[in-house]
Amino acid sequence: MDNHRQHLEKLRIANQRRLQTLELQSASFGISVPPHVATEIEDIRNELFSIDKQLASYSAPVKISSTRSIFSILFLSSDPKNASRLRLAEEFREIQEKLQLAQLREKFELHERGSLRPVDMSQALLDINPQFVHFSGHGTANNELCFENQLGEVHVIKPDALAALFEQFSNQIDCVILNACYSEEQANSIAKHIDYVIGMEKAIGDKAAIAFSIGFYQALGAGRTIKEAYKLGCVQIRLQNIDEHSTPVLIKRAQT
Repeated sequence: MDNHRQHLEKLRIANQRRLQTLELQSASFGISVPPHVATEIEDIRNELFSIDKQLASYSAPVKISSTRSIFSILFLSSDPKNASRLRLAEEFREIQEKLQLAQLREKFELHERGSLRPVDMSQALLDINPQFVHFSGHGTANNELCFENQLGEVHVIKPDALAALFEQFSNQIDCVILNACYSEEQANSIAKHIDYVIGMEKAIGDKAAIAFSIGFYQALGAGRTIKEAYKLGCVQIRLQNIDEHSTPVLIKRAQT
């Protein structure tokens, strides 16, 4: 059964990457998308839906405990076709690699959900029961996060709406990372319900966002605290000679 689950996870990642490639190709055609491309995109989405249903059957409720033996990390990404493209696959690959090489790698399970629509997020939280939720994508200057609609285009989510969602999982989730531009206000709203939330004070570039993730999960995989992981993420940005190390902000529930 474990082998089948691992096979499904690998198959989902491969399909997700293929879907992102096709959607990028589709966007380059504008409104004149070749029928065979549109058909393949739809087929992959249907297959991903089927895989998600099978994976959901393996998910069992996680008992909340201070002595938890396994931590689930849910990587969520959204890259709408009518927005500038982001290096989300690279970020996920770096996180996956750092956890696989980590001293405590057996303590972490990494799950991925891409092309995120609002309904996909709530379903993933219910299915996977994660302790860490990592969102990578676009944020707007109006402090909204960009998800996707049914057409793969921008669907914005306001801070109070996302906070209301996380309130329903406040006894389950330990930390939320919003690796998106202008996400500090979103982080403040979520931190009313979640112990640790990381948001971005202003716009952040792809390289800085990836560098932060590298440092954060290196530390987490070594058994460091969330606060220490946050600090190492900021340091990793500085080590890359990127002047954005003060952009990530750590908010604790007590502060709100």
